[in-house]
Amino acid sequence: MIEPVRKGAELVREIEETVAPPTGVFVWWTGQSGYLIKSAQGLLAVDLYLSEHLSRKYQDTPRPHVRMTTSPLNGEDLRDVDLMLASHKHSDHLDPGTVPALLAASPSAMLVLPEAIRGHATGLGLAEDRLIGVDSGSEVRGAGFRVRAIPSAHEEFDRDPSGRHPYLGFIIEAAGLRLYHSGDTLAYEGLAEALGGERFDVMFLPINGRAPSRGVAGNMSAAEAVDLAARVRPRYLVPHHYDMFTFNTVPVHEFEDQARRLPAGVEPKVLKCGERWEIQP
Repeated sequence: MIEPVRKGAELVREIEETVAPPTGVFVWWTGQSGYLIKSAQGLLAVDLYLSEHLSRKYQDTPRPHVRMTTSPLNGEDLRDVDLMLASHKHSDHLDPGTVPALLAASPSAMLVLPEAIRGHATGLGLAEDRLIGVDSGSEVRGAGFRVRAIPSAHEEFDRDPSGRHPYLGFIIEAAGLRLYHSGDTLAYEGLAEALGGERFDVMFLPINGRAPSRGVAGNMSAAEAVDLAARVRPRYLVPHHYDMFTFNTVPVHEFEDQARRLPAGVEPKVLKCGERWEIQP
């Protein structure tokens, strides 16, 4: 089992006591595709999976979800979250074992999610008045964060009967920085254009790829993530969606090997679970 560099009360204390400067943010990777982003004005959480929900759900099935990395904290530990993002309904991104507890512990937090999955969220017991439904092109502002949604393809470029996208990525602007969190997605044709022409400071991209034998929807591979970053040219490329479940991961060295192809000015950044990273403009 991979152990976080910080976890439990020590990590919670660090998050609460970290004071961000007027510009720049602090980022913590919580495993899989989950991040906490703290600016001087607020704390944002995206795609947190902190429970054992999937390991319990698929225990004794042909597709066991054997956890590889110890969870660094629990949803109820996070008492100061202002804005929470969920890119889609899969439980490692909208976790029934994390989200309700986090919203209870952070009573002013709002959950931003695809409008197409609102019914799924209320089916988990989440209150309507804590939800902000969005679709491609929607923008949400709160606690100093500006969040714009763009489509993701996981693996299909799906729409619900009303034409809304159930899989989204998020462009996040805060404290002089511009970040992209992909959620789960392929490197589909048109993604670079959807991201726009402004330069990104950070792109958080999945690297686990896709294989029909896994029996689950896949993502871009490490090579495809590097190709996209080479085209968009952010300051940093951060991999995610690996080292969580034994059946649906790749060794991070595959990303590190591919990252040697990145052009000058694009730096790969491999975070450790529970690690704090400061980003300045």
